[in-house]
Amino acid sequence: MILSVALPRPLPRNFYERNALQVTRDLIGKVLLRHLHNTVLMGHIVETEAYIGEDDPACHAARGLTPRTRIMYGPPGFSYVYFTYGMYYMLNAVCDREGFPAAVLIRAVEPIGGLEEMMQLRSRHREHGLTNGPGKLCVAFGITKELNGVDLTLKNSPLQICEGDEITTVAWSGRVGIREGGEKMWRCFVPGNPSISQGKIRLRPIMGRTSRKVTSRKSKGHKSKSKVMPGLKT
Repeated sequence: MILSVALPRPLPRNFYERNALQVTRDLIGKVLLRHLHNTVLMGHIVETEAYIGEDDPACHAARGLTPRTRIMYGPPGFSYVYFTYGMYYMLNAVCDREGFPAAVLIRAVEPIGGLEEMMQLRSRHREHGLTNGPGKLCVAFGITKELNGVDLTLKNSPLQICEGDEITTVAWSGRVGIREGGEKMWRCFVPGNPSISQGKIRLRPIMGRTSRKVTSRKSKGHKSKSKVMPGLKT
């Protein structure tokens, strides 16, 4: 069923035309919106993570410009969706200036619309743990590689990031689930929110209609310390 209420407006291009850490902070509280199967799926973004430049060992652009990373070097405000570990799709928002590779990974959202459809996509019967991770939220929102390079700023886009709530208190921590660069305090989240990821990443298949059947692999992950602060200090 299509929502009859007015939908939030997509964020403008100039929102993304800023330093990646500022965008990482300000995406908290904004609304991820997906048009799918005549349904509108929505969730407040509660966890993000920055990947910045060719000097960042965890950034895909660390190897320079490739067909895969070309979207990161393009105009800001576009989606960068990739498949990783043979298991997950990941959604990123390209930011900063054109020609400089930077993107913000959307790590977790708190569902606020289209919950029944999300549970069907995840093959789950409860909301708990539905979108508390970047791979989980992509399954719940039906996000695949087909949405790579989508303009997030257009009202008619199948995938948008829209205006939302102003969150006054956030926490910053080291990035998680990566082999290098985990010490960088570039992960931002709403402390205590039940929809954020647990910090320690385990690699396992995510069940759902858009997931692939693969053999699971495990990783010790990266357990990081977090610091609560009212906002980003530069």
